[in-house]
Amino acid sequence: MSFILNGRGMATQVSDTPVNTFLHLFRRYLRDQGLPVTQQRDAVAEVVFSSTENQSVEDLERKLRERGEKIGKATVYRTLEMLVKSGLVAEHDFGEGFKRYEHLFGQPPVREHLVCTECGKVTAIHSTALIRLHQEEAARHGFLPARYRLAIYGLCQECQEQGRSLRWEGLTCPIEMLD
Repeated sequence: MSFILNGRGMATQVSDTPVNTFLHLFRRYLRDQGLPVTQQRDAVAEVVFSSTENQSVEDLERKLRERGEKIGKATVYRTLEMLVKSGLVAEHDFGEGFKRYEHLFGQPPVREHLVCTECGKVTAIHSTALIRLHQEEAARHGFLPARYRLAIYGLCQECQEQGRSLRWEGLTCPIEMLD
């Protein structure tokens, strides 16, 4: 893995493996399934494999348009479905009303995410302390884990700096309302 600095001076992890390697694997999967390898499928896969972010269909469509690609939403959805079935891409549902997608190569098999409830930003984190905790808890219960995921919801730093605050969305005790 390599790191690059983003616009805010923060390190972002990037894969050292060329996107062409991932495309080759996807094409092989398509051929093995008896499905045609098309330029449109390649374009969608390339956009997914070129990013370390969790991307929505809208994010992917925007990036495809910026590249001059004219690919319909149905084709994007079908290609994402194939990428997920191939095991090359993970699909995440963070309760936002839509799904996000990320490629799995060069990424740890254990995924934790911070999800901003204001702007929707999703940040992948990797914590050896959380991995150790999950392993210890599984062992304590005699459980053999295959994978896990954790999503922590709250406010990202940018939203906090803009003065946004957390809103309680649950039930309130009637006694507390008397104050």
